[in-house]
Amino acid sequence: MLGIWTATLAIVVLGVASWVGLKAADVKSELQAATALLPSLKKELAGNDAVAATATVESLVEHTQAARDAANDPVWKATALLPWVGPNLQAAAEVAISADDVARLGAAPLVRAFQSLDWKSLAPSAEGMDLAPLQTAGPKVQSAAHAVRESSRRLNNIETENLLPQVSEPLIDARDQLSALQKDLDSAADAARIAPVLLGAESPKRYLLLVQNNAESRATGGIPGALAVLHVDKGHLKLESQTSATALGSFVPPVQIDAEQQAIYTPRVGRFMQDVNLTPDFPTTAKTARTMWEKNSGEQLDGVLSLDPVALSFILEATGPVEITDPIVQQIGSSLPSQLNSKNVVQTLLSDAYAKIEEPKLQDVYFAAAAKEIFGALSSGKTDPKQLMDALSKGVEEHRILLWSNSTAEQETLGRYPLGGMISGPAISPAQFGIYFNDGTGAKMDYWMKRTVQVVKDCTRDGYREVAVKVTSTNTAPTDAATSLPTYVTGDGAFGVPAGAVQTNVVAYGPVQANIDTVVRDGVKIPFAAQQHSQRGVGSTTIRLGPGESTTLEFNFGHIVQHSEPEIAVTPTTQRVKDVVLTARASACE
Repeated sequence: MLGIWTATLAIVVLGVASWVGLKAADVKSELQAATALLPSLKKELAGNDAVAATATVESLVEHTQAARDAANDPVWKATALLPWVGPNLQAAAEVAISADDVARLGAAPLVRAFQSLDWKSLAPSAEGMDLAPLQTAGPKVQSAAHAVRESSRRLNNIETENLLPQVSEPLIDARDQLSALQKDLDSAADAARIAPVLLGAESPKRYLLLVQNNAESRATGGIPGALAVLHVDKGHLKLESQTSATALGSFVPPVQIDAEQQAIYTPRVGRFMQDVNLTPDFPTTAKTARTMWEKNSGEQLDGVLSLDPVALSFILEATGPVEITDPIVQQIGSSLPSQLNSKNVVQTLLSDAYAKIEEPKLQDVYFAAAAKEIFGALSSGKTDPKQLMDALSKGVEEHRILLWSNSTAEQETLGRYPLGGMISGPAISPAQFGIYFNDGTGAKMDYWMKRTVQVVKDCTRDGYREVAVKVTSTNTAPTDAATSLPTYVTGDGAFGVPAGAVQTNVVAYGPVQANIDTVVRDGVKIPFAAQQHSQRGVGSTTIRLGPGESTTLEFNFGHIVQHSEPEIAVTPTTQRVKDVVLTARASACE
């Protein structure tokens, strides 16, 4: 009798094991099939093919539902209660359930929202933008983000220590993928919610537009020479009240900024519009600039938007070339190209305009006209929406486009992303190092400066991390720059810097709680100013280079508690950021 029961039990165990094994094979194959569809879905979304994306998502849901059903089998659920094998089956079931939730509650609503959008209507035009579909899509995107967040939370709660590698490895991979997806969806949800408001869907918005001039460096890009009020109403863009920073004069007493930044950058930040962005913290720049505008004009604006000529070149890739149509401006710029395009706009605005237009006030007129024509092209309705989104994304990624809102709720959202231009907060990597450049020449010589920034040491000593960041600067101006370049470009020694030379104040930021131990110039330790800004160690030093000269600074950071990969933020210059921030070549601690 015992033998019969033993044999029967063995048959049952084998049967259960075989059944669970078959279901496990189903779960694996269905999830693999679902995963294989993701590249196609991404391609279809990128290509604005809503019909194909809808069909792909339907197939995706079929596979994830099949995986979920297999993991929800009664025998599987009963076996999952057993010790040892049980936690592995439970974990595999959670992966299947999460995949199905993401497909049904995340991907499917997203594609339906995507399908409802008319992307052409989201491009600026003379009639504005049709923002209603984007507003309608907002709740769907937020719902999808919530579904992914909940799935991510469930997977993160599973202990992986005692699981089989065949279960723990896919689980960990699923966690990583969901984490990345959650971040993307949270960003998309924020964009769908806030973009219509910022674009004047509910009421018109008026922003102070700062056009930063990279030929004279400031920490966020360049001196804000040209100013305008950008009026936005239901996506329709119009430039008003164009002027220059010089026309605003000096503010006495200066606009107040916090004590830390005043110690680093002096009260000049609040005295001259040209110096509001000596600090790399854009909210400080924006609030100061808005206050100056209000004091000068009496107007209270809704926010501040900043961009530079390189960002304008990105936009011109989407709009196509623009013509300078004003007869007076045509006469002022008669020696300059009559047509501005993505290839010539940077050189025209940052170099040729100074060589061909001698009077600074007329230069400002020309800059204002160029900005007006480019924004006019944006509102023409002829811009390709995808190219425009790519252009704007590129500008934001390189920190050439920055936005601040006077609304606390809107600014709280902007502050979570690079568009907000903050030096502390959720948008900043825990291991971010910042290298910023402020012109000390009082001229437009930074057009000729070429720079690179690179991590050259990254090691751990006594539990703390040490990082060295090398900054190489070269003055590529012609040897006869003192006489061959316009005096307005060289400064002609007005601020004590010989004509043709470039003086730069280099400011380095470490991560939170880090120190700057030493600064080395061309192999020799030099003195530097050590300060703090939002708990980040700050070190500043000044260099001066004649035509053809080059120098290297090495900022040595210590007492770093963060152990994530170092990230480098730099002042946007006339160079593409990818040509400035080089791949790390980190050495070990000596």
